[in-house]
Amino acid sequence: MELKVLVDNNTIIDKYYLGEPGVSYLITEGDVKLLFDVGYSDVFIQNAEKMNESLMDVNYIVLSHGHNDHTGGLVPLIKHYSQAQDAGVSFNKPMIISHPDALSHKEYDGDGIGSILDKQTLSQYYDIQLSKAPVWITENLVYLGEIERGNDFENIDPIGLCEKDGQLVDDHVKDDSSLVYISPEGLVIITGCSHAGICNIIEYAKKVCNDDRIVDVIGGFHLISPSDLQSKGTLKYFEENTISNIHPCHCTSLEYKIKLSKFSDVLDVGVGLSLSYS
Repeated sequence: MELKVLVDNNTIIDKYYLGEPGVSYLITEGDVKLLFDVGYSDVFIQNAEKMNESLMDVNYIVLSHGHNDHTGGLVPLIKHYSQAQDAGVSFNKPMIISHPDALSHKEYDGDGIGSILDKQTLSQYYDIQLSKAPVWITENLVYLGEIERGNDFENIDPIGLCEKDGQLVDDHVKDDSSLVYISPEGLVIITGCSHAGICNIIEYAKKVCNDDRIVDVIGGFHLISPSDLQSKGTLKYFEENTISNIHPCHCTSLEYKIKLSKFSDVLDVGVGLSLSYS
């Protein structure tokens, strides 16, 4: 599997790509090519073009959750494909894979923070598969679906509101999910924001894939200003579990990268980073 960072808060020195506070990874596994999240704007498209990476043959768009720094790029991608069509360039119609709640209305303090386009509108341009259950994209690559939340220190407080059955309710971001690649050496876990809790995600990945070995975890860890309860629980988890390499980024503060480095090798992430796993 190959992973290229198209969007991150940071950029790799001397690469001269654009950055924004969001996530988008271009992932290739065998004959399958997918986008994991699409950032906030068209930045992922601009960076892909600078990397000479075509988005015309993307098979899937996997959404980690519905927040607009992960889904906002769906709108410019529609324009990108429309321009290709007008120019006579052929392209795949990618399938969106996400949790059903990812395309629901979300807001925080009255401001919309969810996907700009709803399911009905998106379905005019993309095929859509909504699932709470794991979805096996290839034999070795799985979308986890709704993450089981088994510990008592993560995802305690809601993040804004979401629409459920026509009413606004506290949003515990049940749509937050991840991808997992099963390598011969163990699991590579790819996260968006880890609203479900990075420890919950790792444990659920082990369960779904029936493998306790963790090769790497890349993505947002949702550790900017965690509560004392979450902080202590998360650090204890990493201390007690063998996770040799991690690539925490996006919504992970420098403070917590340093704290996590006591237990795992913390590796840098930025637009232009390319990772390869056997």
